[in-house]
Amino acid sequence: PHCSNNNPYASFGATLARDEEQNLWSTPHDVTHTEADDDRVLYNMIVVRNQLDKDSEEWQKLNYDIYTLRQTRKEVRSRWKHILEDLGFQKEADSLLSVTKLSIISDSQNMGKARDILLKLSEETNIFPTSWELSERYLFVVDRLIALDAADEFFKMASVVYPKRPSGERVDDSQKAPQ
Repeated sequence: PHCSNNNPYASFGATLARDEEQNLWSTPHDVTHTEADDDRVLYNMIVVRNQLDKDSEEWQKLNYDIYTLRQTRKEVRSRWKHILEDLGFQKEADSLLSVTKLSIISDSQNMGKARDILLKLSEETNIFPTSWELSERYLFVVDRLIALDAADEFFKMASVVYPKRPSGERVDDSQKAPQ
C-alpha cells in the first residue's frame, strides 16, 4: 500500500532546508536528527511502526509509544521554555532551545560544567520526567546558558518551579492517557 505520509523520506529533498530547523521531537517527517541517541530511539520506533500493518496490535502499541515519547519531549521543552521566559529570555527562548545537527558547543571548556549542571537539574529538580535519559540536546541548551551567564539562575529557578518531590508522592506524567 502506498502511504507516503508515513514514509520518513517522503519529503526529504524539498523540505530538507526547512526541516533543518525542526526536529523529530515534535515533527514527524524530519530525518535530520538521528545523531543523538534519544533521536535515534524515536526514529527507529517510527521506522519499525511504518513497516507494520496499521490494523495490527503492534502498530497500535508502537504508535502510542511514539505519541507518548513526543508528548513527554514537548512537556520537557515547555518546562525549559517556561523557566527561560521567567528569566527574561522571552524573545530568545525558542532559539535557545533550538538544537539541530549544525549546533556546536560554544566552548569545549564549558562541556564539563554543562554536564554537571544538567546532571544536577536531573537529580535535584523535576524538570525532566523520572524515566528521562540525559539528553545531548539539553547539553547544548545549558552550554548556551553558561555563555549567557544564566546557568546558575536557571538551576535555581528550576529548583523552585519544578522541585524534586519526595519519592513517595511522585506524580508520573507519562501515565496519563492521551486526550
